[in-house]
Amino acid sequence: MPKPKVRAITAFIRMDHHNYRAKVSETLQMLTSAKSMFEREGYEVQTIRISTQPFDEYTDGMTREDILSFMRDYDALAVAANFHASIGPLLLKNGDENQQASLLGEILRDTKMINSSIIVARERNVDWKAVEAAAHVMKFLEENTERSQGNFRFSAIANVPPLTPFFPGSYHNGAGRQFTIALQSANLVDSAFSTAPDRTSALRALTESLTTQTKVVEDLALAISHETGWEYMGTDLSPAPLGSTSIGAAIEALTKLPLGASGTLTVAAEITAVLKTIPIKHAGYSGLMLPVLEDERLAQRWSEGRISLDALLGYSAVCGTGL
Repeated sequence: MPKPKVRAITAFIRMDHHNYRAKVSETLQMLTSAKSMFEREGYEVQTIRISTQPFDEYTDGMTREDILSFMRDYDALAVAANFHASIGPLLLKNGDENQQASLLGEILRDTKMINSSIIVARERNVDWKAVEAAAHVMKFLEENTERSQGNFRFSAIANVPPLTPFFPGSYHNGAGRQFTIALQSANLVDSAFSTAPDRTSALRALTESLTTQTKVVEDLALAISHETGWEYMGTDLSPAPLGSTSIGAAIEALTKLPLGASGTLTVAAEITAVLKTIPIKHAGYSGLMLPVLEDERLAQRWSEGRISLDALLGYSAVCGTGL
């Protein structure tokens, strides 16, 4: 049975710009210890990450120039210590949405490791001012970052709960000193689907594989919690792809058809349903994601015209989509 990679160990802290360096230093000690524990058990840990409450809460009262200076300093610390940083979502205040969006765009333009987001929908309600602000940030980053790649560190998020370890939509609204785990587990889906003789067997094999592997991950996380005093809040079971570790290829292994053909939507829903049944503590989104620019097979099918923006939005009725 293949092991997933650990995409991220993400710590959640209550940021205070007055004494953040000491808090970040303490957090990095925990993350470094956690990374070592996973590596001793044979897991590749790709990144360590720190996520905060919405950044408006700890920059309130600061001037625009002071906010930009603080974010550049925090980013320099993240670069030096090699961690990814989420400053939480921009919480829009009525009346000056464009100025707030412009500020966030400048923060992301001037930094390398900082991530952020705008919440465009909660439950059944769409915030159209937030949609407009998110579009403003995306366009700004398109025009003002190299090859538009600042957009890899920004997202418009809908119904993503707090404590997700995946970036850029990560945030929390609690007391901090918590952590969650993100897995790069598209390989588990591919393995289960490639070797099963039929659909029922494939879904059963996926359930068994995910249950076995994530229980080991959770036991390690609980050991880390016991050793460090940080509270383990769960594992995000989203089967993240990366490059040739492709969720698109996994889906095709089951349907025996190119992604985008009849049956793709059904399999997306079935994978999502399996993820919800895994008996561990769940965190964050914990659902199927189809990020075109991070998955070689998805990118190939897009280039071939087999999937479109409309198709991705259709699939997002039962899962999620992304870059």
